[in-house]
Formats: sequence, C-alpha cells, structure tokens
Amino acid sequence: MLEELVFSQTAVRKGIANTPEPQHIQNLKALCENVLERIIGVIGQRFHINSGYRGPKLNAAIGGAKASKHIEGKAADIVCPAIGTLPLFKAIIKSDIVFDQIIFEGTWVHISYDSAKNRQEILKATFGNGPVTYTKLSKEKALALKQ
Repeated sequence: MLEELVFSQTAVRKGIANTPEPQHIQNLKALCENVLERIIGVIGQRFHINSGYRGPKLNAAIGGAKASKHIEGKAADIVCPAIGTLPLFKAIIKSDIVFDQIIFEGTWVHISYDSAKNRQEILKATFGNGPVTYTKLSKEKALALKQ
C-alpha cells in the first residue's frame, strides 16, 4: 500500500520527483496501519488510492492546499467503485476508526491521520465557480447525506 501512496501519474507526466523523506514514510505507515488497512476490514474489500503523499512541488502542480496533510504524508484520497464514494464515507464514519479529518469530496473521500492529534472532523466539500468550500458536519448530518 505504501507504493500506492507515493505514486503519482502527474509527477511522472511532469517529471517531478515525489520521494518522501523518512518522517513522511513514518507518517504514511501510521496512516496505513491506523486507517487505510482498517477501512479494508470495515468495507470488506480493497479500494483505490487516488492520491497519497505529495511533495511540495507535486502539491503545487496539482493546485493542492498549501497546508495540505498530503505534503506531510498524513492523508490519502480514496475511492471504492464497488460500493461508491458516499457509502465509503459513511462506512468509515460509522466505524470506530480514529482519523483526524474525513472529507466527502463527491467523487473521492479524503482521510487523514495525525499521530499527535486526531480531531474526528467531518467535512463536505462543495465545488462551484470559485474556490472549494468546506462545511463541517456532525456525525448525524454526515450519515444523512444524500448523493
């Protein structure tokens, strides 16, 4: 799973080195062990990682947030076509998986883990004709979301 977290088609296409430092690898391992591997147990199948670690150059190239947890190796964007994005989002929220932040992004789920602090923050992203906006949700409101 670690290889999936550092691979980027954008990095390959643009010739950007996306090699994590040792502290990023440590963070990625914690993300895998505490969140990603547990998600497989919750949903009963593998999922696809769209984006994991992004070095600063790659993050800038894709227009990522300057303070993105992806830069630290603490976040992944995931999809599971077999069950769909919203059911994946809800399954994680219903589980006892500890996370820092989970965001329903429409076509993917962003999830982060931080060994120092895990806020269990739930958000929904809204894309429009400007910057992305994020709405904080209670667990109940997140579980009531409709596609």
